[in-house]
Amino acid sequence: MFGSLGMPELLVIFAVALLVFGPRKLPDVGRSIGEAIRGFKKAMNEPESSPLEEPKKETKAEKPSDPGSKSTP
Repeated sequence: MFGSLGMPELLVIFAVALLVFGPRKLPDVGRSIGEAIRGFKKAMNEPESSPLEEPKKETKAEKPSDPGSKSTP
């Protein structure tokens, strides 16, 4: 998943993130990034719901109960 990133590179990235966000905020940042990635993957797997298209509304044509009868007003 990480391609050519090895363990030393990952440790450096983690250390920089720890210095920037601090030990209290780092779990929250990781959680929000994980939720964003999950949401992105979910949106990529649902092609029928597009934000650019309007949802289609199904309309039912009203039919008279007896097709042979004539209604009087």
